[in-house]
Amino acid sequence: MPSTTTKSLLATLAGAASVAAHGHVTNIVINGISYPNFDPFSHPYQSNPPVVVGFGTQATDNGFVEPAAFSTRDIICHRGSTNAGGHAIVSAGDNVFLQWDTWPESHHGPVIDYLASCGPAGCESADITALEFFKIDEVGLVDGSAAPGKWGSDLLMENGNGWMVKIPSNLAPGFYILRHEIIALHSGNKPNGAQNYPQCINLEITGSGNATPSGVKGTSLYKPDDAGILFNIYRSMESYPVPGPSVISGAGAVQQSRSAIVSSASAVVGTGTGGGAAPAPTTTVGSANPVVPTPTTTLRTETVVPPPPATTAKPTATSTSTVGCGSAPKVTVTVTVKAGGVKTPKVKGYRAHPRDVVLN
Repeated sequence: MPSTTTKSLLATLAGAASVAAHGHVTNIVINGISYPNFDPFSHPYQSNPPVVVGFGTQATDNGFVEPAAFSTRDIICHRGSTNAGGHAIVSAGDNVFLQWDTWPESHHGPVIDYLASCGPAGCESADITALEFFKIDEVGLVDGSAAPGKWGSDLLMENGNGWMVKIPSNLAPGFYILRHEIIALHSGNKPNGAQNYPQCINLEITGSGNATPSGVKGTSLYKPDDAGILFNIYRSMESYPVPGPSVISGAGAVQQSRSAIVSSASAVVGTGTGGGAAPAPTTTVGSANPVVPTPTTTLRTETVVPPPPATTAKPTATSTSTVGCGSAPKVTVTVTVKAGGVKTPKVKGYRAHPRDVVLN
């Protein structure tokens, strides 16, 4: 039977794998200018975190919102969300690129984007439960000929874990929340098995449009038994009903591409920008090439002299941890612990999902 120390080590390693198996948006890019998003691994632990364009959350495990919470505030902008302190400026008709830190291949599902108007006071202090969200794009099942199918999430992964969304060109100027979301369906074949990953970004949209679409309150977007939530992807599929309201007229998904970063900027604070120009870039970090260059890796080789063999063998204890998420493929981690104890590594900002860790 594994020792207490061994179990602690395995739980930590399993937790690290669990964190890597989910994701969040790290930054957005508008016309080559990158704006940082909330970092769930560092900002919650800072006494004076930076002002960013994205909502803060308590999802320090890089985790999700389950269907049982669809009627709560958590489904709108993630678990325990707090309003972003600033915003980014974008013209109606322009694109916003959202970069994720990672996304697991097993977590197939749709990618959906909404907007909600916050009114003239801006989104920094808006009550998100009172806002009405209207859908501006959705990509669900792309190819269902072979299980588990090809999905919007797979297009996001092919695009460098990033997603391009277009702001409708006829939209009235003002302050809006962009609600970007992936719904993972790898466990959607059972009740409360789907996983929602909502991300909220504050925008000031400029232009001369006059469209003010009606929407749906965030707590009414989905129900746990919606056909697109309680859905089995482990079969051949001809269609998939993307959950939520219909995409508004004049909007829709665009051809996915990446957005090069030529500079970075801080979030705009306050509502007195006057509408129009984006903030001056602060740091040059790339080129204006519309395709992000492929990084080059230089390998270094070294000759290492192995240490002499030990004269006395020490007893070992071996334990195995199975790491996975829902019904997704599992990863087996085997750890050998030498007699005399082991120091449990620390993983910053991690809290394991109960579903993702099984200790043997």
